[in-house]
Amino acid sequence: MGRVNKAGKALNRGTVSMKERISPFISLRHTDFRRMWFGQLISEAGSEMQMVAINWHVYILTHSPIALGLVSLARVVPHLILSLVGGVYADSHDRRKILMVTQSTMMLLAGLLALFHDAGNLSVALIYVISGGLAAALAFDGPAWSSMVPNLVPREHLMNALSLNNVMRNAATVAGPALAGFIIAWKGVVAVYVINIVSFIAVLIALIRMKTPTQASLVVSKVSLSAIREGIHFVFKSQILLATTMVDFFSTFLSSATALLPIFVKEILNVGPQGLGILYSARSIGAVTAAVGMSFLGNVRKKGRLVLYSVSIYALATAIFGGSHWFALSCLALMMVGAGDTVSTIMRQNIRQVETPDHLRGRMQSVIRLFTIGGPQLGNLEAGILATFIGAPWSVITGGIANLLFIGAAAKKFPKLKNFES
Repeated sequence: MGRVNKAGKALNRGTVSMKERISPFISLRHTDFRRMWFGQLISEAGSEMQMVAINWHVYILTHSPIALGLVSLARVVPHLILSLVGGVYADSHDRRKILMVTQSTMMLLAGLLALFHDAGNLSVALIYVISGGLAAALAFDGPAWSSMVPNLVPREHLMNALSLNNVMRNAATVAGPALAGFIIAWKGVVAVYVINIVSFIAVLIALIRMKTPTQASLVVSKVSLSAIREGIHFVFKSQILLATTMVDFFSTFLSSATALLPIFVKEILNVGPQGLGILYSARSIGAVTAAVGMSFLGNVRKKGRLVLYSVSIYALATAIFGGSHWFALSCLALMMVGAGDTVSTIMRQNIRQVETPDHLRGRMQSVIRLFTIGGPQLGNLEAGILATFIGAPWSVITGGIANLLFIGAAAKKFPKLKNFES
């Protein structure tokens, strides 16, 4: 009888576990992850609002696609310089403290945008400098946060946590740009800068209240070239990590045209700042929808093939957007862009996290971020330069087509990615 009861209890535990695995919100049951999730949602929404305001402000001041591309350049150069150092910091220092410093720094820089604008001294050059400062803070913030997540939830909930992180991030990029468009039309860009200052309070409170250890141990004792080299070597010696990195970089480099949205809004689709906010949000609506769907699926077996399929959708939708002169079709195409990119991102993140030990996660993330941040930002610069010569629509269309060709080549070049299963 005792055996039957024990078996029954074991069966009940197994049943609960199965239910938990398919619950789309299971990761939010973990207190510190939940607090950070909601804090990051508010903070990132404010940052997305600010990004729209900066792009709009620069375009109104210059009416230049190259000037818009230079905003992206200002955001990527500090990442290229500091990302590797940021990764070592994430492995050698308390990740919670790192985030407290970076979030406070970004709050201060948002305050400078508002202060200089209010004083009438916010030039394009100063916007570039502050954008660079924000990117420098993110070079330390990104590896610390990404490396922290696997320690805030059990391993069996990691896929769900990554999906919910994408839901959070893309929900922020739905709400943020949509609100930014209306607030800019109502009160101007300075109101957006002020709102972003306040938004950082939420994540700072979550960090202050955090109790979960943010890493298993501090294996790396200090920032050094040998520690940086160890992270680089780890990523490049792993064929699966290298494959996901190359797909990430080239697909976003070839199909990035976010910086050109003000041109499409003003010169092709003939809608105002409200339309700009809706277009930014359309991509994120598709991303949120895809991420929510992924959170219901649980663990997906054929992750490699799904990466390639979803990036192909991303590329095709980019080309459709570039050729569209109809606002509704443009919104639909950007929703497809967001959905394809998000599914691919979730799969790549899961592959990387499970293939990397905790003491290397910060450095792995920093190496990867050189490509994940550099790809779209350099792609925006390339799109802006190309748009100057052949126009914004053809700049985007050719990028989407080139991306499709690249995915076909990547499927042959990286068979381990194509056949990767968990």
